Amino acid sequence: MPKLLHLQVACAENRVIGRDGKLPWRIPEDLKFFHDQTAGNVVVLGRICYETWPRVRLDGRRPVVVTRHAALATDGVQVAGSLAGALALAEALPGEIHICGGERIYAETLALDRPMRLHLTLVHAEVPGDTYMPEWRHLAWREVARRESADANYRYTFFTLDRG
Repeated sequence: MPKLLHLQVACAENRVIGRDGKLPWRIPEDLKFFHDQTAGNVVVLGRICYETWPRVRLDGRRPVVVTRHAALATDGVQVAGSLAGALALAEALPGEIHICGGERIYAETLALDRPMRLHLTLVHAEVPGDTYMPEWRHLAWREVARRESADANYRYTFFTLDRG
């Protein structure tokens, strides 16, 4: 039986997740949550996400990068040419599998027919951006947990949603 997929994402109400290859906000509480959730686990991510996360291998993370650039395979980093290939590699590694973006990786993952848990930080704002979380609300999610929070700049809600 395949492992449960954990999708880790923070997005704005208008589904923006990025701008110019970076997060469109700085929310320390969400960054801590993200790092705590993924520490010691397998992280599956696209090339741009990998290249913009210089400390991906800290805290025992095992990155599997979806890319055709085989040269990115270095000590402790595995690469695959497709999401299916990345998930096959990830299944063989110890720990949970966390899908960490970007847009195309999320879209392909959401289209899979397998159990998954969405760890969603919904930022209650409309922000400009060029990268989006694919629409997820039409899928059959069951809310497992919800926690409201805020900082000096944003209000946001941490959701845990299960599917399958």
